[in-house]
Parts: sequence; C-alpha cells; structure tokens
Amino acid sequence: MFLQIKDTSDLVKIIDIQELIDPNIDIVHGKDQEGQEEQDTDSFLKENLVFPSGENLPRCWLDANYRKATAN
Repeated sequence: MFLQIKDTSDLVKIIDIQELIDPNIDIVHGKDQEGQEEQDTDSFLKENLVFPSGENLPRCWLDANYRKATAN
C-alpha cells in the first residue's frame, strides 16, 4: 500500500499493513519512493501520512479511543 507524506507529497510504500491500522502504534515502517532504486526502510509518523488522493487516514487507525470521543 502506498501513502503520501503531507508536507512533501512523496510516496511511501508501507511495509506492514497491521502496523498501519493498529491505533496503538504511532509510527509505521515504509520505504520512501524517491528515485529509481529501492530505498532503505524508514519510520514515519502516521499523523504525517495521507492517502495519495490527499484524504486523511481513518481516525480509527490513529486514535485507540476514537469511540469514546464520538460518544460525548
């Protein structure tokens, strides 16, 4: 799966989807897709990533307590 870094619009290939959808994990491991050669794996804050369309990640992927916040 590819996501985009908010500030730079660079694409990142996510290594572990489970890591991405787990709201208790703040970072994901991926490979920046710059240049023609495969880049080394790096860590990215989930809050700095969006879908390539520009849409934000689902809140349930970022906040483990998202249900409590919407109940109020």
